[in-house]
Amino acid sequence: MITKGVVLAGGSGTRLYPVTRAISKQLLPLYDKPLVYYPLATLMLAGLRDILLISTPEDSPLFSRLLGDGSQWGIRLRYATQAEPKGIAQALLIAEDFIASEPVCLILGDNLFYGHGLPEQLRQAARRSVGPRSLPITCEIPSATVSWSSMRTVGP
Repeated sequence: MITKGVVLAGGSGTRLYPVTRAISKQLLPLYDKPLVYYPLATLMLAGLRDILLISTPEDSPLFSRLLGDGSQWGIRLRYATQAEPKGIAQALLIAEDFIASEPVCLILGDNLFYGHGLPEQLRQAARRSVGPRSLPITCEIPSATVSWSSMRTVGP
């Protein structure tokens, strides 16, 4: 069973430049809350309560100030930094001590997951005890150039 989550909220945000020169895109508002709230809520819907947020050294204090230790939501938040945007594989290496050979779910800090039955699908995926998992997500826009494989789990 997966009990830990990793949120990768790094990157340089070049597609949103120049606003991301001053602030991480995951801290920008989407509707009425910062973008990073959405992937955190996704992990919480999956029943995960021990979460590591990986960000840049410059933005990590901002995330910490915004989110604190997570106790206000009944979760435990910890923080780590990724000096340069070198992807998911490096993020998992940074999270190695946090993971401690346990299964983990990784989600990108700018991803949104929404839909009918999503909470139950997340809980089912978290309960599986063998092998890697990902959620199949259908894109209603056939011409869209979007990767929907951002939520990944890694297990023993």
